[in-house]
Amino acid sequence: MTERQPGEWPVDKTADHGQDDDAQYVQRAAEQARHEMVLGSIRAHLEEQPSRASVMSAARRWCADILTLAGEVAKKLRGSG
Repeated sequence: MTERQPGEWPVDKTADHGQDDDAQYVQRAAEQARHEMVLGSIRAHLEEQPSRASVMSAARRWCADILTLAGEVAKKLRGSG
């Protein structure tokens, strides 16, 4: 019996998903950078608000807009799949 349970880290050998490690690293770094840029933009917009109430109102609008976009993208993917 091993000292680790199945699924625990560290993993001795990673799964092969058909891409080399460098390509996966670059893709993940690009995704993380885009994520941080978007969150930074949203934070900047929220920090421009004059009051706590307007910050919360703006946050609700951001959430609603993101959910609307997600619905549009999901619908598009469902139609092409």
